[in-house]
Amino acid sequence: MKNGNLISIIIPTYKGEKSISDLVKELINVFNDYKIEIIIVNDCSPDDLTHNICLELHSKFPDKITYMKLSKNFGEHNAIMAGLRNCAGDIAIIMDDNQIIPSEAVKLADYTLENNFDVVFCKYTEKKDSFLRNLMSKIANYSAEIFLKKPKDIYFSSFKAIKKNLISQVIKYKGPFPYIDGLILSASSNLGSFEVTHSSRKKGQSSYTLGKLARHYANLTTNFSTVPIHIFSIIGFFLTIVSFLFIVSIIIEKILNPNLPLGYSTIISVIFFFSGVQMLFLGLIGEYVGKILKNVNKEEQYIINYIKKKKRIIKNYLLALLLFQYH
Repeated sequence: MKNGNLISIIIPTYKGEKSISDLVKELINVFNDYKIEIIIVNDCSPDDLTHNICLELHSKFPDKITYMKLSKNFGEHNAIMAGLRNCAGDIAIIMDDNQIIPSEAVKLADYTLENNFDVVFCKYTEKKDSFLRNLMSKIANYSAEIFLKKPKDIYFSSFKAIKKNLISQVIKYKGPFPYIDGLILSASSNLGSFEVTHSSRKKGQSSYTLGKLARHYANLTTNFSTVPIHIFSIIGFFLTIVSFLFIVSIIIEKILNPNLPLGYSTIISVIFFFSGVQMLFLGLIGEYVGKILKNVNKEEQYIINYIKKKKRIIKNYLLALLLFQYH
């Protein structure tokens, strides 16, 4: 055993039947000298393939794997919260069920245990996602700098390691819209960064659609930051001043030149513009109000429909020794 620390590896999966088995087996192999537990959270994949494969993995490695299936598709971050609440490790490594090289997880574990950071975010030497996914990741990281005050040298990715003391703070959040990186930033500024190699997707395809990514980034801005409200308040104030000056200029121009036509097309254009701005503001306010409503109504963060916990297996020689002493 390389060290006495327990390492929890949390893997949220959705439609992961083509990749989850190979990943888990490789992780158990590369972490052979470590004390580990692997927590697989099935975010209610629509078929039984992923579920059955996970059950087979638990049967094969009952002392290392905890498997749970959620009652519906709550989302990746909700699934991670379920994993964090059921892990017992000194550190927890969070990773996707694809595109992460298992040996890089070992390096991440070593780096995290050797350093004093509360959390270590992985930064990829070269991301091997689609153009759209890479673009959305850049937008998310840039947005986090503005709305969450994320340090520029930290890169938000789904591959990270969190220490036990920070996990205990993160899981205090009970709302239905968890954003793991936002919760981490709200609880600690002791952040580390570690560079890893990213693998191209070998099997299956990403379950992240454009709609899911959009909802994810909306959650980033409206659930953990009031900056958008402040920004739109400033814009609203500026547009009010501009519209007032525009009205004053029209009145002055009409006084100086009574025969000047009113210019209905210009006025209508201005009305439509400000109506659009107002609708945008109302939509933003609606996002905040809607989330307040769901929090007040106590919407569940996740519901575990099925769980098989890892088993403590006593080695044969230890069992024999205990029986000998008993007799």
